[in-house]
Amino acid sequence: MVVSNLFSSSVVGLDNSTVPPVVNIGVLYSFNTSVGRIVKIAVEAAVADINSDTSILGNTKLNLSLQEDSKYRGFLSIAEALQLMATHTVAIIGPQTSTTAHVISHIANELQVPLLSFSATDPTLSSLQFPFFIRTAFNDIFQMTAIADIVSHFGWREVIAVYGDDDHGRNGIGGLGDKLAERRCKISFKAPMPPEATSEEITDVLVQVALAESRVIVLHTSTAWGPKVLSVAKSLGMMQNGYVWIATTFLTSFIDIDSPLSSEEMDNMQGVIALRMYIPDSKLKRSFFSRWTNLTSGKEGNGPLGLSTYGIFAYDTVYVLARALDTFFKQGNRITFSPDPKISQISGDSLHLDAVKIFNEGNQLRKSIHEVNMTGVTGPFRYTSDGNLANPAYEIINVIGTGTRRIGYWSNYSGLSIVPPETLYSKPPNRSIENQKLLTVFWPGETTQRPRGWVFPNNGKMLKIGVPKRVSYREFVSQVQSTDTFKGFCIDVFLSAVNLLPYAVPYKFIPYGDGQSNPSNTELVRLITTGVFDAAVGDITITTERTRMVDFTQPYIESGLVVVASVKKTDSNAWAFLTPFTPMMWTVTAIFFLLVGAVVWILEHRLNDDFRGPPKKQVATILWFSFSTMFFAHRENTVSTLGRFVLLIWLFVVLIINSSYTASLTSILTVQQLSSSIKGIESLVNSKEPIGYMQGSFARSYLIDEIGIHESRLVPLKTPEETMKALEKGPQKGGVAAYINERAYIELFLSSRCDFSIVGQEFTRNGWGYKFHVW
Repeated sequence: MVVSNLFSSSVVGLDNSTVPPVVNIGVLYSFNTSVGRIVKIAVEAAVADINSDTSILGNTKLNLSLQEDSKYRGFLSIAEALQLMATHTVAIIGPQTSTTAHVISHIANELQVPLLSFSATDPTLSSLQFPFFIRTAFNDIFQMTAIADIVSHFGWREVIAVYGDDDHGRNGIGGLGDKLAERRCKISFKAPMPPEATSEEITDVLVQVALAESRVIVLHTSTAWGPKVLSVAKSLGMMQNGYVWIATTFLTSFIDIDSPLSSEEMDNMQGVIALRMYIPDSKLKRSFFSRWTNLTSGKEGNGPLGLSTYGIFAYDTVYVLARALDTFFKQGNRITFSPDPKISQISGDSLHLDAVKIFNEGNQLRKSIHEVNMTGVTGPFRYTSDGNLANPAYEIINVIGTGTRRIGYWSNYSGLSIVPPETLYSKPPNRSIENQKLLTVFWPGETTQRPRGWVFPNNGKMLKIGVPKRVSYREFVSQVQSTDTFKGFCIDVFLSAVNLLPYAVPYKFIPYGDGQSNPSNTELVRLITTGVFDAAVGDITITTERTRMVDFTQPYIESGLVVVASVKKTDSNAWAFLTPFTPMMWTVTAIFFLLVGAVVWILEHRLNDDFRGPPKKQVATILWFSFSTMFFAHRENTVSTLGRFVLLIWLFVVLIINSSYTASLTSILTVQQLSSSIKGIESLVNSKEPIGYMQGSFARSYLIDEIGIHESRLVPLKTPEETMKALEKGPQKGGVAAYINERAYIELFLSSRCDFSIVGQEFTRNGWGYKFHVW
């Protein structure tokens, strides 16, 4: 008896040999909010249904303790949670917010009391730090994945995050940033707001958002003040054409609970895309919706009480706990509490913390909860190995007119779709682009055209782009006189590329050079590395030296170095008909004519009378027969087989000779022939004559360092006119023997100057590109 009394004094519990008739569970929630009111109704309904159903807990009843969470403020929430736990509560449903859940989870860990929440969706609460926190709704990381998929689906690359600056907002947006990064997107601007922000504070934040370049705004707040953000945005003109608003589940909860909304409230959210936790259609769901009117009858004094997903998940949370308790008792477990030895060590405890006990079997109950596998109003309910609910899914809602329209679904299994997710679970997952579909969206401004998603920002940093201020070949790039603008082919290509980008690129062209001589493009590139310019646009060649300093785009012009020299015209004369063949060719051809005639005579004269007669006649026959075959005019017939074979081959050769001769002669008589003593870069290397190059071009260093031409032979030339005069003078009169420049310049140079021509082959392979700083 003494031992028994000692044990009972240290362990507070029920009869160890029987299942207790009553089990205490607590609910910690802010019941004075719209969400809290429907949660209270749903939880009380679930407890009543379970207590009347002996198939779940037998004769054991759930005793519900409701504890008001005083507007979910951290300090008071701790005291309120301790009050619940002092009543030997085996589990607590709640709290309402992730901020409170972070605080209460430490107490739950210490006292080993499971904490079940369907509204604290902060992803970080799933960490190993909080083993007794059990989420009975979808983790926000899945909601953020859905938003990232929506952003990627519409081709946007940057978003702005507007959120409450608390655990729920910060950690949710942190998860969104990770999911966007996986899709090569990003959050370009974060706009935190104080929890329960005032209209003035919201206005200050949204003004900064309006100045940014992105027009895709993700709003992640609470039902308490999230709609106020949309109202302020409407007043600031941020619900117009061009904007994209994507709201998290708070907005659909607000619409579901307070429906029908006033026309003013609906106008504030026209075109907004919002998510709602998906609950598949079922008999249980339809039955619960039909009961909701009776459950809320007489309780709408403070406003409408429409059923939201929070109410449905609250109902199922009680059932999950009841089924876990049923399994817990069937495994032979009991409910006992013992004092916390750490509390007993606190001296001068004026808070009476000794009333709070450790739930000895809390771990077993926690495991039973994670092993629950049931079908509730929310559909199939089971946990995965990471502690999250299986098959999370969301409805994607578009606010239109006086109501909403479902435009698709998102599930962790198949991504975006226009069919319910449960119809896809029996098929292999397919996340190809072709299978990611949504219905037509009505965007802000009452348009169905997909917004571009960005504008040129009013507060963004402008790129300082250096542009060479040339004095030659201004068709490629030049500054418009008395303005800050530039024109030319290089500028047109750059502007066309910028217009194709799916995001804004603010920039400003800054001229580089004195306008008296062509600036050094290598020096311009070096100034990018020092921070004077952020980029460079112009006719700047991609070279090995320059690629070591900056990043280049892909080349938009292929342009290597070529040699240009003066050429002379070669006029035709009376003997032009002999020029198609060289003397050697004429000699060889004549010998073959005679040789073929002789061979045919040898093979034919014994059998063919045409090749017989006096020697003089036979010689004449051989000569006549040979040369008449050139025009296929021979009259002598061949009789022998070998003679015919030789003649057949010879006639084919004659056909080729005639064709080649005709083509060459035609070219000589119709096309002007040009000639030059310079044959290419090789002949320049072997000579000592001066060579011209364009001032500021990389050709100078290339000719010296790579080709080995002495610096004294190189003559800088500024303009095409100066180049033309130097080539016309030639090296004997103080000019140059040849001019070396890039093909793009040379083609423009030769387009109006016919006395010069490219000689030899292009001897480098370069291109023009745009330059950017290596970050």
